[in-house]
Amino acid sequence: MTAGGTLRAAGRIVRKLSNLISDTVQPAQLLPTTIVGSYPQPDWLIDRERLRDRLPPRIRARELWRVDERFVAAAQADATVLAIHDQLRAGIDIVGDGEMARESYSNRLATSLAGIDDVNHGTAMDRTGAPNPVPRVSAAIRRLRPIEVDMVRLMKATTDHPVKITLPGPFTMTQQAQNDYYASDEALAMDYAEAVNEEIRDLFAAGADIVQLDEPYLQARADAARGYAVRAINRALDGVGGTTALHICFGYAHVHKGAAKPEAYSFLPELSDSAVDIISVEAAQPRLDTKVLAALRHKRIMLGVIDLNDPRVENAETVAARIRAGLEHVPAEHLIIAPDCGMKYLSRETAFGKLSAMVEGARIVREELTG
Repeated sequence: MTAGGTLRAAGRIVRKLSNLISDTVQPAQLLPTTIVGSYPQPDWLIDRERLRDRLPPRIRARELWRVDERFVAAAQADATVLAIHDQLRAGIDIVGDGEMARESYSNRLATSLAGIDDVNHGTAMDRTGAPNPVPRVSAAIRRLRPIEVDMVRLMKATTDHPVKITLPGPFTMTQQAQNDYYASDEALAMDYAEAVNEEIRDLFAAGADIVQLDEPYLQARADAARGYAVRAINRALDGVGGTTALHICFGYAHVHKGAAKPEAYSFLPELSDSAVDIISVEAAQPRLDTKVLAALRHKRIMLGVIDLNDPRVENAETVAARIRAGLEHVPAEHLIIAPDCGMKYLSRETAFGKLSAMVEGARIVREELTG
């Protein structure tokens, strides 16, 4: 059976059980909750110690998978169903796949495109300042096939909740590549945008409710981003016909441990000119002054209220206070509640506890608003 067939079969098997859960937990009208992207992958699926001891992979890192290659797609589907059910048990409203089938948020799509030399890799400086192996662009970037469509279909078969899927954005993929073909990085970004646009169209056709672009390098390389990033993002979203989001952050807490995070974004107001519907920001760990969100008053905001650098599980009132800070500058009907970033480096127990606290904190504020 093909990988796609395995995912579809897994979805059919769990559909009946999932409906029993879905029927009891309906998305909230106000302050809906979601995950940003990743959720902890099980130890039986991926070598989490090796994952934690290296920079996030930009090229393929098949050595991380614990499962025989013949069975890895089925194992990834099983892990995805577990991640979805954890979210439902915690009370999450907008469900994601947890990126169970990825070695990192970006490398699965970035290494699936034509134009990438998958034998002779390149090198680029990571946002930590260290060199990291990256895709080497040796020819024109083109999408060969759908990449995340089967994950959307699996989510739709597993839950009746709205579902969100994430993709790396064109600017970030450009920064995470060695460009040996295009005359400029902007030209490369525009072809990445074309490939992403084709993928997004197929994701919405498969039933995705939200497609999110992950663009952390907007913050890491703000000067370059001002040159062409918004144009590339808008090209990626041209005519897609669905609700879109964009995540911008200061980097994984685990990867940047020990480094103080800025209290403000270097690139954020510029996104008011983007075609994105929802802007996802990291706010809890950096103690972001939420007045900066006023510059995005025409956007919905996905507010990070869970500090992923803190191993302790927040109490619900701490979460509620962070939500109230967001409400000082964002109307309640424009606010979505989320963790700061992806949760892949946390333990499953900690991640589930934090999501549960987030849901309870959102409930507290929702009741305050609705009486």
